[in-house]
Amino acid sequence: MAGPADLRILVACKRVVDYAVKIRVNAAGTAVETNNLKHSMNPFDEIGAEQAILIKEAFAKSKKTVDVIAVSCGPAKAQETLRTALAMGADRAVHVETNDDLQPLAVAKVLKAIVEKEKPDIVILGKQAIDDDSNQTGQMLAGLLNWPQATFASKVELAEKAMTVTREVDGGIETIKTPLPAILTTDLRLNIPRYASLPNIMKAKKKPLEKIAIASLSIDVAPRIEILKVAEPAKRQGGKTVENVDELISKLKNEAKVL
Repeated sequence: MAGPADLRILVACKRVVDYAVKIRVNAAGTAVETNNLKHSMNPFDEIGAEQAILIKEAFAKSKKTVDVIAVSCGPAKAQETLRTALAMGADRAVHVETNDDLQPLAVAKVLKAIVEKEKPDIVILGKQAIDDDSNQTGQMLAGLLNWPQATFASKVELAEKAMTVTREVDGGIETIKTPLPAILTTDLRLNIPRYASLPNIMKAKKKPLEKIAIASLSIDVAPRIEILKVAEPAKRQGGKTVENVDELISKLKNEAKVL
């Protein structure tokens, strides 16, 4: 653990197939094919890393220190994702080494162990990962820690030992205030992540990156959900041209049966 800081932020950074890659189901029909595909940091987690760095920069103006710790669970290549977070501005990283695909509850348990070790004031996660779209880990972590949570944040303001979060809900905009420590999950409109500069990429190679074997945490990470089959969605059928509104209504009623 690093020396004392005025604020400590833990940021979860998941390695996923890059959002621009067109994915396909593997030959066995059991999962999405990931071999030989470009991977990157989950976009929502990237927003979380940016928010932690923005908080650090804001605190620096008032001579306060912020310790930003990036954490990821996964194989050796997950270190590439952590180095990206370090190049963006995180101070250090923790890699929980595992070759297993962890489900949200298992990830939440791992993060709980890291939180107990690092004792952060804020844990920031993306609201969901683009590979499984579960949207569960942040909420589960809050439950395991018995911490307050602010999900889907589109604006964050910090005060003394408290955090005010603006979030989008079905009925409009909601503003909540929560004491620290707390869990924060990020939405798309919170910020625009920065690009890591070449000098910062080089500096990131020298920043501390701690490796922890998942077995050493003595956590039950057995999957609770079994995937029986993965299939691609049915291909869209070609459209039809109609001559007038009456014909359109007739087809919607008699053929599509949606009216």
